[in-house]
Amino acid sequence: MSIEIYRDAWGIPHLRAGSARELARAQGRVTARDRAWQLEVERHRAQGTSAAFLGAGALSWDTLARRARLDDTARRCFGALERRDPETADWVRAYVDGVNEELPGTRAPEFARVGLAPGRWEPWTPLGVWLATHILFAGFPAKLWRDEALRHLGPDAVGLFAADGPGTSGSNGWLVAGPRTTTGHAVLAGDPHRYIEEPGVYQQIRLSCPEFDVIGLAVPGVPGIAHFGHTRTVAWSITNAMADYQDLYRERLRRTGAGVEALGPDGVWHRATRHTETVEVAGEAPVEIEVIETGRGPVIAGGPEGLGEGVPEEERPVFPGVPVALSLRYPPRVTEDLGFSALLPLLRARRTADVDRAFDLWAEPVNVVQAADTEGGLLHRVAGRVPVRPEANRLRPVPAWEPGHDWRGWHDSPRAGLTDGIAVMANQRGPATPLGVEFAPPHRADRITALLQEKEQWSAADMPLIHMDTHLASAQPLLDRIEALDGLSPEAVTTRETILRWDRRMVASSREAALYAAVRSAVVRRLAAHPAFAALTTPPAYPDVLLPWLGLVPRVAFALEHLLHAEELYGIDRAGIVRAAVEEMAAEPPRGTWGDTHRLAPWRALPEDEREAPAHAAALSGDHDCVLCTSAVPGLTDLAARGPAARYIWDLARREDSFWVVPLGASGMPGSPHHRDQLPLWLRGDLVPVGTDWQQLKKED
Repeated sequence: MSIEIYRDAWGIPHLRAGSARELARAQGRVTARDRAWQLEVERHRAQGTSAAFLGAGALSWDTLARRARLDDTARRCFGALERRDPETADWVRAYVDGVNEELPGTRAPEFARVGLAPGRWEPWTPLGVWLATHILFAGFPAKLWRDEALRHLGPDAVGLFAADGPGTSGSNGWLVAGPRTTTGHAVLAGDPHRYIEEPGVYQQIRLSCPEFDVIGLAVPGVPGIAHFGHTRTVAWSITNAMADYQDLYRERLRRTGAGVEALGPDGVWHRATRHTETVEVAGEAPVEIEVIETGRGPVIAGGPEGLGEGVPEEERPVFPGVPVALSLRYPPRVTEDLGFSALLPLLRARRTADVDRAFDLWAEPVNVVQAADTEGGLLHRVAGRVPVRPEANRLRPVPAWEPGHDWRGWHDSPRAGLTDGIAVMANQRGPATPLGVEFAPPHRADRITALLQEKEQWSAADMPLIHMDTHLASAQPLLDRIEALDGLSPEAVTTRETILRWDRRMVASSREAALYAAVRSAVVRRLAAHPAFAALTTPPAYPDVLLPWLGLVPRVAFALEHLLHAEELYGIDRAGIVRAAVEEMAAEPPRGTWGDTHRLAPWRALPEDEREAPAHAAALSGDHDCVLCTSAVPGLTDLAARGPAARYIWDLARREDSFWVVPLGASGMPGSPHHRDQLPLWLRGDLVPVGTDWQQLKKED
């Protein structure tokens, strides 16, 4: 059978071919056709070459990618894949062949805007894209924040500031077993929360050949359907397990006549690998960087001279007696395995037992998997590699020259069951608790569970009611503080009473939600400005790409309920701060609704073309701790850069009764009718039916 490409009414590709290999080639071709610019941006990001056309703003990322050895790790993992699993390696090569066939003829306008020609993909490029997409997924920079908080505030700060904070990707996911559905078959539903990017981070696609027929959400640049898929007889989905599987080490480095040495835990100086690379920067002079790797891993910040090269000595952070160079140890660098051997078995899966075996081969990111099949099989487990090592490694950077911080094998993958026929994961403490440090507050999970308990029988068509729920349980500590205020001005009394009458729903049309959010932001700003936190206002000279995890205002914002609820907070007069915030908003109340300021702000590699209607014109309901998780940063901005990167409902009774939607559209090509045609549906909570009838699809030449 030749490769056939079909489209449905939303431009979603349905691919049919005679073999899995031909299908991978077709997937590469159609992805390059739809998302050429996105693919090339991701390839360059994986290689650390994006600043050459994106400019100085991309330099910090490119430097991290080079120093963390992402491209070299991808090469090593592909080489190991060729040895261990030649069938999958050949399948990945076929995908790359398809990309290379289509890219040279791309009509994507962004290339002309920056003077870039599409390049050639290598067999390991998909592995590099996967690695670059997920290297910050587990949030290892949070260890730098905890290190700072511990040094300046003491051990209680770890718990006080623990929250699903800046830069962390999360998800909602729930499984309803057959006895709790109207059809007698299970339903899976949810939405992954990521930075909303344009084009989107997920690609709706169907892959069909004699071996399998799968619909799902693919990662552009990576073959197959890894995270969310439905094979007609079994479906699966994932959420971030919030596991900790990457370590940071402080390194003692010294230069010698032969290169660089690192002090090991045995008390001996060992030769480190070292070379230099040049990063091209559009519009500026090239930048030379030093790439060093010790026995722990690549050095991602600092060097033999310490952290902050180019920073005056008096402005460098001081860690008495300890040079400030940081190395990163992450599993694929150690094992040469990115888990790609799971991808073909997932496509071929027929039952939950097949999905289970496939995820035994999963490496990273570490996820909680839910799956169900048409025979009543159910699966709820953690998948991925988490090293066994001391507790100190989880909390903060540890000294590389001290013994006892090595990795000692891998944790077994925890498993869980269902309660009353349902399983809910929203990054809260659950089966992955032994594997992590910080988890999301339980509000989203508790709310989904409560909603599912409101009736005995659920259908696939009911699930958008849960997707779009805007109740904000995390508001309670601030509301309690507001209610306890006395001696307010008359205007502030009115403000207080208005907020206390609010139904706690973050609806775009709500003026009360806007008023609550404005008071919350004022409280966050005032707390962050308190002298007790002064030492945390200026982070050490770590690379810019890591600084979002070290920002004091975001840390206060996402931990606000803990900070307000704690019995004591470093002597801070929290009642006085809340009083001042209420008085401030009473004097200058917000004029509009929550949706007037809470708007979508998708990330784009290039500034928006003036000819396009801005996506950020879209008013949003929801908030960080709502089931409808549209995350702003209180105290900084109401604009939402994170949110549901897709929504899905997998029906095991009839796949044709499943639904899905993405924030923008199936096409990454500006000017395409399918570039943003799903945005109105996504905003309303509507979804697109999953169409699988080939007769209803349009064949593409």
